[in-house]
Amino acid sequence: MKRSSREFHVCAAAPGALPLPACLIPIRVHSLACYHRRVGQLGFTFPAERKIWTVSGLLARLKQNLDREFFDVWIEGEISNLHQAASRHCYFTLKDAQGQIKSAMFAAQARWLKFKLRDGMQVMVRGRVSLYEARGELQCYVEHVEPLGKGGLQLAFEQLKEKLAAEGLFDPARKRPLPRLPRRIGLITSPRGAAIADMLHILRRRFPNLDILLYPVAVQGEAAAGEICRALAYFAQQRTARGSGDVDLLIVGRGGGSLEDLWPFNEETVARAIAASPIPTISAVGHETDFTIADFVADLRAPTPSAAAELAVRSKQEFLAEQAAIERHLLQAMRYRLLQRSQTLDGRQRHLLQATRQRLAMLRRRWALAADQARHLDARTRLQAVRGRLQAQQLALAAHGRATIQVRRHRLERLSALLEERNPLGILRRGYALVYNSRGELAASQKAFAPGDALRVRFADGWLDAEAKQPRP
Repeated sequence: MKRSSREFHVCAAAPGALPLPACLIPIRVHSLACYHRRVGQLGFTFPAERKIWTVSGLLARLKQNLDREFFDVWIEGEISNLHQAASRHCYFTLKDAQGQIKSAMFAAQARWLKFKLRDGMQVMVRGRVSLYEARGELQCYVEHVEPLGKGGLQLAFEQLKEKLAAEGLFDPARKRPLPRLPRRIGLITSPRGAAIADMLHILRRRFPNLDILLYPVAVQGEAAAGEICRALAYFAQQRTARGSGDVDLLIVGRGGGSLEDLWPFNEETVARAIAASPIPTISAVGHETDFTIADFVADLRAPTPSAAAELAVRSKQEFLAEQAAIERHLLQAMRYRLLQRSQTLDGRQRHLLQATRQRLAMLRRRWALAADQARHLDARTRLQAVRGRLQAQQLALAAHGRATIQVRRHRLERLSALLEERNPLGILRRGYALVYNSRGELAASQKAFAPGDALRVRFADGWLDAEAKQPRP
């Protein structure tokens, strides 16, 4: 470099050129700063001054650059080493064939996941890449996760369906039949929209006397699942409190919409509330092609809310037609039964007549045999012998009776004499008397009376009322 008073003349090798001095490029500059600028334009750099970093300083600088450059990135990979802490934080490794990065999803973000993370799941995550300075480890802090191949809601739907099916909540054996003619139907749906209007119109048209109770709820959004569960709990409580139940049938549903709009009916809380309801339930969510978890848990799935109203109650005309068919069936059955009874009675009458004839013939034969035997016996001789035995028995019986009466008479006379001897009235007839005080008590001494006391005296022939005077020794 040759310096003059006004400018610099520099010869420098261009990048990729032959080694000096085969190819020189003259550069005319007016100052040292201009020189550095021109040299930089040609791609040359000057040796930097040596800088020594501390470990923490270098990590802090790298973290700063990473936070600034990779604060919002999408990363695709496979989940492995998944671990969920008690605090609900999720820790896992995101990897592909050539590398891996540790990742963390904190509870505040993990609670919004509709599906469960699993090892081996191919996902695409959104978050920020930073440096964990304490260990010098690169780490991704995940804000959102989407499964590859299927949407998050679809995956959550399949996971919950698999879980509840394993518990037996979809078992046809636990589903209850709908009442043939419900007296009162409970509707759990939005009070606005075409769904409620269609159901009310069809129910009124099919059976005008039907009672309908509407429990208004939100059918989409974050609050919808909680309101639906509260509605189911309300009707269950009413049934328990009133014994026979306030409503006989429930219809839970809404009109059509996207998977996100219908998602409250895919929530686990709603599914378990429907399964626990003591009232038969129809699920009527969306259109015919829409399926929700509530459809599998409910006692009956209706393709649309209008179809649910059709299935809930039959029209009066259908009931009248069924009643007429039952009447015809009963009349036919009664005629058939009467015919059977008539034929049975005819058979029994013929059998009884035949048995009677056989009985009479047998009795005639026995009578003829007895008459034939009687002709060979002398009835007068037998009668005379019987008469003699009877007279002898009469005489013996009379003698025995007279002897028995005589013995009883002597015994009675002895007992009468003894009774007369011991009769107190016999003593009174000999001049004795019995003295009683006013209380009817027998007095044994004059000390039982005081002057002026009333007393009664019992003689053999009657009583005498008297009054006590001065006692004498």
